[in-house]
Parts: sequence; C-alpha cells; structure tokens
Amino acid sequence: MITKMNHVSIFVLNQDSAFDFYVNKLGFNVHTDASMGPGKRWLTVCPPEQPELEISLMAINEGMMFKQEAAEQMRVLVSKGTFGFGVFECNDLLATYEELKAKGVEFTKEPTKEFYGFEALFKDDSGNWFSLGEKKQ
Repeated sequence: MITKMNHVSIFVLNQDSAFDFYVNKLGFNVHTDASMGPGKRWLTVCPPEQPELEISLMAINEGMMFKQEAAEQMRVLVSKGTFGFGVFECNDLLATYEELKAKGVEFTKEPTKEFYGFEALFKDDSGNWFSLGEKKQ
C-alpha cells in the first residue's frame, strides 16, 4: 500500500535560474544538488516546513526523458504557463504576498477571498504557475 509521496518534479527552463527563484525568492531549502554526468544535474528543494517532500527542479533537456522535438515542445508549453501548476500554503497570505512581491515574484492574481479560501496566484521564472493559499486555522 502506498503511504506517501516523497518526490515530485517541476519542469524548468534553466536549473540555475530555478535554483535562485526557489531558494532565494521562495525560501526553500536545497536538499540535493548533484552532478549526474556531463550536462546533467539532480536538483531538489524542499519547503522549509516540509523537508520530507523533495521537489525536483527538472531541466527540459534532450536525453533519457525527451527526444529533441518533445523537449522543444515541452519548453514552449512550460514557458507559456500551460503545463504545470501546484498549490502552496502559508500562514499569513497578505504578509507572504508582500514579501514575495518585494523579492520580484510575479503575481498574476492578488490575494482574493474565494468561496474555497483566500488565495493569490504567481508564476515561477520558467512560467509554471502556483496558487498560494492561507492555511486554515
């Protein structure tokens, strides 16, 4: 029986830029940053309060996962914000929104009360978009 998920991937256009975004802007911790041979890198980050979930910042390169044409198509999909998304939570949405905005994070939706909760939307440096919601007390 499956008991939990411990890794998930976010496809990124540039791992160095993604490292800067997720670590220096979002405040995630680096779990693993290792060379996997020429031009290959295993890079995982974790939200500070969820170290058991490693988010792999996966470069879209031709190789084992993608043939050249598929890699090119995937880069276009990610850059247009049409491929990946996720949901993050925080304790104080307004404070976190202001902090991330000051660090240069691009928000596509300001904090808004919705029927399902209080959320804002932002994009990473590759084009992936995320919901940021306030944790219910």
